[in-house]
Amino acid sequence: MIKIAVLIPEQYKLLSVAAILEVFEAANKFQANNHVEVAFDISLLTLNNRVDGFFKSYKSDRIENKESYELILIPSFTTDDMKGTLALNQAFIPWLIKQYHYGAEIATFCTGAFLLGATGLLDGKAATTHVDACSAFSAAFPSVQLKADKTVTQDGRLFTSGGATSTFHLLLYLLQIHCGKDLAVKTAKIFAIDMDRHNQSYFSSFQPTRHHNDEIVASAQEKIESNYQDVATIEEMIKDIPSSRRNIVRRFKQVIGITPIEYLQQTRIEAAKKLLEQTAQQMTEIIYNSGYNDPKAFRKVFRKTVGMTPSQYRDKFQVR
Repeated sequence: MIKIAVLIPEQYKLLSVAAILEVFEAANKFQANNHVEVAFDISLLTLNNRVDGFFKSYKSDRIENKESYELILIPSFTTDDMKGTLALNQAFIPWLIKQYHYGAEIATFCTGAFLLGATGLLDGKAATTHVDACSAFSAAFPSVQLKADKTVTQDGRLFTSGGATSTFHLLLYLLQIHCGKDLAVKTAKIFAIDMDRHNQSYFSSFQPTRHHNDEIVASAQEKIESNYQDVATIEEMIKDIPSSRRNIVRRFKQVIGITPIEYLQQTRIEAAKKLLEQTAQQMTEIIYNSGYNDPKAFRKVFRKTVGMTPSQYRDKFQVR
């Protein structure tokens, strides 16, 4: 029987914990109904031994008890202040490091990746998180090889998933590893999950950071967003900003995490996505209105950024 620890950190997302428990309980139930020993022994791990009433039926433990686990699951957080949330959960960090060195697998769901990132265990390794948290994650953990478009990643004994329903894709992947594909497929059918979704790019929204005090970078952001349909070069974007091109590019990348030209592309693609979702404009109009003159270049950038063609995106998301 595999010993699982589901962390109950401060400011955890209830839905994330519930999804984790539901899937593993369903797998155990399948096995029990088939008169097979259940695969998972589930415990909830807390810092203060307080467990919400929703989870009173589960075993709970504290990290001070020095129990060893084979699989540790970190749920998503519900917070607008990730730095503060990580500070509240600081005590989990050395515990996670020790468990990993004892041989545990660690899996994170959505923004739970931030807690694993804070351990340093992900440095130099592949990871993903919620698409809209990727910029903040990259800024906080630049040594991690962030795969923003991926639904699930595995690097050795470390697993991460993207946002929301990507949780289920990682859970099914873990079931397949530990119990085989047959049980994973049965569980997928119970929860109506498509097992073959590997990309989450098309769920993302470009939400550049505004929480900085760099006036030059803020000015460049404003110029790009106001003139994305017309400007073509960095020089055009920054010609009225009192700073050198080299300095602006350096500061922009440092503060925002991407270059000004990448910011322009992201702004244009986000504009195109909105037009595809909300209007009946012809594709040639959308290309022009989002700042592109070359249809081939537009489609190439769109597919690379979003993970599907503009037509596929419209078919999937257009408000009818």
